[in-house]
Amino acid sequence: MRVYHCILVMFCAVVLFLINCKEDEQAKNSRESGTITVYTALEDELVTEYLKSFYAKYPNIKLNVVRESTGIITARLIAEKDNPQADVVWGTAASSMLVLDERGQLEPYAPKGIERVLPKFKSNKPVPTWVGMTAWETAFIINTVELAKLGLSPANISSFDDLLNPKLKGHIVISNPNSSGTGFLTVAGVLQIRGKDTDAGWDYLSKLHENVNQYVHSGSKPAKMAAAGECVVGVSFGYAGISQKQKGAPVVTVFPIEGSGWDMEANALIKKQTINPLAKTFLDWAISDEAMESYKKSYPIISTGKGGNYDGFNSDPIKQLIDNDFAWTASNRDIILNKWMALFDAKSAKK
Repeated sequence: MRVYHCILVMFCAVVLFLINCKEDEQAKNSRESGTITVYTALEDELVTEYLKSFYAKYPNIKLNVVRESTGIITARLIAEKDNPQADVVWGTAASSMLVLDERGQLEPYAPKGIERVLPKFKSNKPVPTWVGMTAWETAFIINTVELAKLGLSPANISSFDDLLNPKLKGHIVISNPNSSGTGFLTVAGVLQIRGKDTDAGWDYLSKLHENVNQYVHSGSKPAKMAAAGECVVGVSFGYAGISQKQKGAPVVTVFPIEGSGWDMEANALIKKQTINPLAKTFLDWAISDEAMESYKKSYPIISTGKGGNYDGFNSDPIKQLIDNDFAWTASNRDIILNKWMALFDAKSAKK
């Protein structure tokens, strides 16, 4: 009985200790207050959903969230280099993070829990300058009803080459790489698949251009247009198409057999004269277990491993990703965007 009593006392002491620790953490979190400015390229509905756990944990921290597409966010950060307005950037393409890092605009910071993030999904510097949260990839979102009117079936569209079918002329919508991260990862992916040191990628894009109806300024819009029957094929990202099907749209999502160009939604601390400590609090939360659980609901690949929502994705979605050369992509970003503008911007939608 004495041994049992001792064990019971020790168990109760441990429980009380854990309760007190949790209460101490909650009290500490509730004492943190102030405002930080967060730049993000995440979809509006995802921003709202993801931040629920942040506000629950830090009720007295106000976030001034500035949401734009990847290209606009990147251009804005570059323009503000000498007078940075953002405290952190959250959920914006890793390829953009590399550009900002090369320009000396990111402050190294290792968020709590960084050891859980897989090496390919974070900066390789001793103290990381950016950390990934989710990955997204090129996919073809096909309206099956509209496709049948052209005498085709989804089985006829499995590769990038299949998008060159003359029957698809004027029926394809793609994201503009200058304003959309999805558009950029698609173009950069094609150039790498076809041979980044050759003209084959640009030759392919020129042929594809003949079938494109317009280039839009949002990564998810091609998927939404395909779902609404406004185009037959929307070149977008995987989850954008799968979510449209879940809403009842007559679409299928096809991942190209050559592999998909991809990028990571990444987070970083902006270098400025005075770093707001709440910015580090936000970045700690951004890769926390609570945040990762939210990300899992929308993406099959998260930076700590496999996510959720496998319905519609390959059994191992990581295998769909090409061997992406992020350093090459970052160093050639301006060259790629300028050349694309010169060749294809005539079909860009008005902003």
